Amino acid sequence: MSKEFRHIIRIADTDLDGAKKVGYALLGIKGVGFRLANIIARRAGVDPETRFGFLSEDEIQRVENVINEPSRYGVPSWLLNRPRDITTGKSVHLIGPDLDLQIKSDVDQMKKVRSWRGYRHAYGLKARGQRTKTTGRKKKSMIVKRKRG
Repeated sequence: MSKEFRHIIRIADTDLDGAKKVGYALLGIKGVGFRLANIIARRAGVDPETRFGFLSEDEIQRVENVINEPSRYGVPSWLLNRPRDITTGKSVHLIGPDLDLQIKSDVDQMKKVRSWRGYRHAYGLKARGQRTKTTGRKKKSMIVKRKRG
């Protein structure tokens, strides 16, 4: 084998395992699922069945470009995690800490406008239509005792 094997590869501020296949290694990035990982590999011109550690620098750079701008490489908009964004109106795909911050700001916006989901989030109740009569009782009590002294 002429290619040098690398055990850890850093993409999108995440360390990925080089021993895994490309499709499975990309699952380590928050915001990338199995289906999207395989599409990213194919759009970058990389076989999803090859080991991630055997990819060349050029192939890794192509994978990272597709992850950063998937709609530019022909990934359908229904597969992105923010289709028709509220503020910009464009379909974007967020990964890593950007995804966490955007979800937090969305929840804060719902609380601010006092929507039904915002109300449920504010009071720590189930927000997606689950039954609450008999289930979900364990989470409600989140009291932290302080030790006096």
